[in-house]
Amino acid sequence: MMMDTDKQRDLIAYLDFHEEAGVDIALDERPHDRFSGPDAAVAPEVKPVARLAARPPIERGEPEKPATRTPTYGGSAAAPPDAAAGSARAQASEAKSLEELEALLRAFDGCPLRFTAKNLAFSDGDPAAPVMFIGEAPGADEDRVGKPFMGRSGQLLDRMMATIGLDRTGAYIANIVPWRPPGNRTPTPQEAAICRPFLERQIALVDPKLIVCLGSPATQALTGTKDGILKMRGRFHKAQVAGREFRVLATLHPAYLLRQPLQKRLAWRDFRLLRAALDGAA
Repeated sequence: MMMDTDKQRDLIAYLDFHEEAGVDIALDERPHDRFSGPDAAVAPEVKPVARLAARPPIERGEPEKPATRTPTYGGSAAAPPDAAAGSARAQASEAKSLEELEALLRAFDGCPLRFTAKNLAFSDGDPAAPVMFIGEAPGADEDRVGKPFMGRSGQLLDRMMATIGLDRTGAYIANIVPWRPPGNRTPTPQEAAICRPFLERQIALVDPKLIVCLGSPATQALTGTKDGILKMRGRFHKAQVAGREFRVLATLHPAYLLRQPLQKRLAWRDFRLLRAALDGAA
């Protein structure tokens, strides 16, 4: 018996919802909180016995230490954030080209996001372009394709660039975090800090004339500000990256504009400022 059209459409929509939420595998009939870790499982209740066997005395020396477990994420050992960030700095500094940097990132296992993402979304566009756009993190479409800004936000970004005579052959695009966070959540400060050395090396190798930060996370990561994007947008800021100073323009993220289309007028002003800067008039 064939499934009717309505049921088939509902089933496809149901599966699409789970994919967008980051659910890509079913392991059991009931949900489990995988973020709680193996140590959070409730121990079975043990009934007391009438008499316990006497414990042999401990010889003098070092006191007993409780057993420790290495934290895991996605079934793989996860290094402490400080150690992972140090390893990222050491590896990123060795990259002599963007190709080497991308290869190092593909092999890097210090960021837990790598274990939940399908693909690394390293970059798109022309590294020799004068402007570099930096967003927050890949989404479901970016994770599937392996490039930043491939979904609805990317389509809007393409249209925004087109209004000032730009396209992906005249711009370079990246994110502060190259792996998709589960459920499209905002990257944690620890995840951003671990990935930052790779981003800084990426910026240094591209050496853009201008950097455009799309949204608060990218703006805060590069400029160090705690102000929101509505306060930071529409003007140029300075960012210190790898011992060099870069000119940064903050503007609204395309995903925000999809939710708040009336704010596109602000983004239009920002992109006109970008065009003037590229032409040497601002």
